[in-house]
Amino acid sequence: MKTRLMKRNLHGWIAAAAISLVPISLYGQGGRGAAPPANAKAGAPADLTGQWVSVVTEDWRYRMIMPAKGDYASVPLNPAGRKLADTWDPAKDEASGSACKAYGAAGVLRMPGRIRISWADDDTLKLETDAGTQTRLFYFKEPKSEGGDWQGVSQASWESVGGGRGGPTPTGSLKVVTTKMKPGYLRKNGVPYSEKAVLTEYFDRTKEANGDSWLVATQIVDDPTYLNQSFITSAHFKREADQSKWNPAPCSTK
Repeated sequence: MKTRLMKRNLHGWIAAAAISLVPISLYGQGGRGAAPPANAKAGAPADLTGQWVSVVTEDWRYRMIMPAKGDYASVPLNPAGRKLADTWDPAKDEASGSACKAYGAAGVLRMPGRIRISWADDDTLKLETDAGTQTRLFYFKEPKSEGGDWQGVSQASWESVGGGRGGPTPTGSLKVVTTKMKPGYLRKNGVPYSEKAVLTEYFDRTKEANGDSWLVATQIVDDPTYLNQSFITSAHFKREADQSKWNPAPCSTK
């Protein structure tokens, strides 16, 4: 319980303090006795749809430049994880059709590029990436996927961040828990996560005083196979006015 609270509190801190933003959409639509929303889209406390471009505000040298083999600083790898990272062979990945290992759910949002978010249906959000040309589906109801691919199975829910007696009004946050992923990489240089990994994410849309809108994605990876403890990162995206700069590219180990 203590560990879970620490992770959740860290998410709230990242969302609130990462870029000195203010909330744009407030949670708690309706009031006491109001009928529950008919579906996830109708009950959305924040509109996350649109096109967003990544702004690299942390781990620049790992995300903008291909890290050297064996460079897994700040990732809490256990001995098995370090051993696997030390034997990474990009040519072998390409030859075996595994060039997308770094573009799985636990790694793709760390790639520089753009994402698009839209509603696939009233209870399923779709997130597309131009880096690696990947598609993730966030199911608010029973998942329609059995997983076993790079993106796994993602269960979504709306929840509030902040608020409380005497505190600020809570903002809407999207929580996504992803399991059943193919083994992949946390970084392009072969830093691994296994099929037992669980990815927990929180997506928060915020707005600056100048009118810019941002999306903060807080990611928590737990993997009993290769990690000693949770690996926690955040990725920041700025909303674009149109989709003219969308540039899909295939997965690559380079």
